[in-house]
Amino acid sequence: MIKKTVFLAILALALPLAAFAGSSIDFTNSGGTLAGTNSGLTLTGSTLIAVNGLGGGGLITGNNLGSVNFSTGALSSGSLQMGGTFAAGGTFSITGNGTSGVPNGVIFSGTFSGPVTWTLVTLANGTHNYTLTGALSGTMGGGNGVTVQLTVNTGKGFFNGSTGISSGDTNIVVPEPGTLSLLGTGLVGIAGLVRRKLKSV
Repeated sequence: MIKKTVFLAILALALPLAAFAGSSIDFTNSGGTLAGTNSGLTLTGSTLIAVNGLGGGGLITGNNLGSVNFSTGALSSGSLQMGGTFAAGGTFSITGNGTSGVPNGVIFSGTFSGPVTWTLVTLANGTHNYTLTGALSGTMGGGNGVTVQLTVNTGKGFFNGSTGISSGDTNIVVPEPGTLSLLGTGLVGIAGLVRRKLKSV
C-alpha cells in the first residue's frame, strides 16, 4: 500500500507541472483611429511598431511591423464622453507583415474576455485624455492577456465619436510547457524507477 502511495504521489506531482509554465509577449502600437458609438469602440489603422519576446526572442522595433485592430462589445454603463464600461466580446487582432523577423499574417486573434474600461482623465490644464483597458483571450497558444490603449489629448472638448490613438500596449501570456514538461517527464521516469525498486524489495 505504501509503495503504491509513493508512486501515485510522484506521478501526481509530475503531471500538472506543464500548466504553470508561460512566456510573455509584448506588442506596442501607434496611431490609428478610435471610433465609437453606444454599440462599441473600434480601432482601425493602428501600426505595430515593437514586439518583444515573440518566439522567445528579444525586442524587434520598426516603423511598420504590422497592425493592431479591435472592436469591443456594446456600452453597458457610463457614456462615451465621461467614461464607462463596454461589454466583453468583439474582436482583437494583431497582424504582422513579415518585416524584421515578425511573421507575415495573424499573430494573435481573440476577443475581450471581460468588461472593457473606458476611462476619462482630466489633466491639470483642463484638457482630456482617454484610456481603454481590457482583458483578452485568444488563439496564440491559448494565450491570455491585457491591452491598454491611450488616445491623443482631446483638448478641452470630450470624445466626439472619433479620435486618434497616441499609443497602445498589449501583453499576451502564452502557456509554454517546454521546460517544465521536461521536468514532469523526468518525474514520471523517477516514479517508474521507484515503482520498480519497490517491487523488487
